[in-house]
Amino acid sequence: MLQQLPNALTISRLLLAGPLGFFILQHHYEWALLTGLVAGISDALDGFAARRLNAQSRLGAALDPIADKVLITVSFVTFAHTGLIPWYLAYAVIARDVVIVLGAACYQWRFGDFEFSATRLSKANMFVQICFCVLVLAAQVSNGIPQLAIILGSAAVLFIAGASGFDYVMKWSARAVQQSRANARSDRDK
Repeated sequence: MLQQLPNALTISRLLLAGPLGFFILQHHYEWALLTGLVAGISDALDGFAARRLNAQSRLGAALDPIADKVLITVSFVTFAHTGLIPWYLAYAVIARDVVIVLGAACYQWRFGDFEFSATRLSKANMFVQICFCVLVLAAQVSNGIPQLAIILGSAAVLFIAGASGFDYVMKWSARAVQQSRANARSDRDK
């Protein structure tokens, strides 16, 4: 039973995306902030529980980044829809992920299975996006957060999304070229 706890926490985090989006769209920012904090705590707990209980699984490894991306996407789209951020910022965040997913699909189609792991830059990207979402919600709850913080946060999100997306494209392109050369050598050796 305890072995399923990390996956249950991850699934619960995934399911929090609906209420989070609803609260933002309804301008219930205190509830949205609380929902986001609960999601963040569950993210920390699922990883801790998986390591502590030695309950890492392929399902959990796949669901964890999906839950993160769903929460981030819901946040950015609903922020843009309610006018809290410009649409181009939401598009940039989503476009980065679409490029990565399409690139991974093309790589798998051309070369077969691969081990995908988050890079340091990708982890930094997620951290910046999460901090930005908290900042946007906190600015709606408290008057003490200056608009300049949102502007600088937006710039940080754009920069890290672009840098992280470019990093993935370059690394996977190099890996694809390397794999193509290895396949060509293998075909010649037959």
